[in-house]
Amino acid sequence: MFNSLGTVLDPKKSKAKYPEARVIVLDDNFNTFQHVANCLLTIIPGMSERRAWDLTIKVDKAGSAEVWRGNLEQAELYHEQLFSKGLTMAPIEKT
Repeated sequence: MFNSLGTVLDPKKSKAKYPEARVIVLDDNFNTFQHVANCLLTIIPGMSERRAWDLTIKVDKAGSAEVWRGNLEQAELYHEQLFSKGLTMAPIEKT
């Protein structure tokens, strides 16, 4: 008898992971360090005050910083929230 379950439970497809994305803040000439750090602290879950300041300094020095990486749906939410607070955002980068 032929077992058709092999075609339904393709191991390559069942192990496909959910899409992930990166949230990147860009440097600009109008947001203050304090505002950027406060936004990161209040919007990004698990963000410490120290990490928020480190990322804010990186944005200033390098021109951008990845502030969060993970599930695409969450990335879209954080991106929109940061953007709505006036931060300059790079387009979401899918990984």
